[in-house]
Amino acid sequence: MKWMIVEKAEALAQVTYQLLKNEIQRQEEGLTIGLATGSSPVGVYEEWCQDTLDCSHVTTVNLDEYVGLSPTHPQSYHTFMKEHLFNAVAFKKSYLPFGDTEDAHAESERYEHLVRKLGVDLQLLGIGSNGHIAFNEPGTSFDATTHVTKLTESTREANQRFFDKLEDVPSHAITMGLGTIMEAKKILLVASSARKAEAVRDMMEGPATTDCPATILQRHADVMIVLDEEAAALLSEEAKRTGRAAYTNFIK
Repeated sequence: MKWMIVEKAEALAQVTYQLLKNEIQRQEEGLTIGLATGSSPVGVYEEWCQDTLDCSHVTTVNLDEYVGLSPTHPQSYHTFMKEHLFNAVAFKKSYLPFGDTEDAHAESERYEHLVRKLGVDLQLLGIGSNGHIAFNEPGTSFDATTHVTKLTESTREANQRFFDKLEDVPSHAITMGLGTIMEAKKILLVASSARKAEAVRDMMEGPATTDCPATILQRHADVMIVLDEEAAALLSEEAKRTGRAAYTNFIK
């Protein structure tokens, strides 16, 4: 793992987007980027929308979608991606799972095959306060492929802010599995706020365990983590010094 700790929270999205942009410019054709939803990547997408970067050679694949929501539902991740990125940035092709399918398990298998066929060059991730990545909740097997998952109450409560009330938050989702995510050539994870500090510490400094799904990233050969000071608050002093130095070198 490599990591950077930015001095100011507002720089988090700028740094993360610059890393994405560097990869897009470096690989001028046939690039596939895995995209995340939720609050973590919103600032990154805002930076992306304000840029004029040519992404006509980039294919995107999203991590997940709620079971039971149609692509046109206001809180579906299809709608989220259109509002936050796709309406402003033109990609070669973009894919998400379909949550309103009659057979979510068959849709999971279809999407797994698609992702494996495309191959992900760079995967953007956030992290949940319970250590989940995508919708891989604690207890998910490290070998899991794309599957239907039951969302924990803490995850549903965290996502309630996007819905009118908790009862409206779906109880299940289709998500890329941890094994699928680990197939990406590179992984870029962004985390902010004190609410994520415990999960970030466990991910980076704890043992690799399914109790904190993000700890699987310790086993990946090319992971970059971008943190603000609040998210990095519980890291060791040595890790903080390393992360701050990496940021200083990056902005030189």
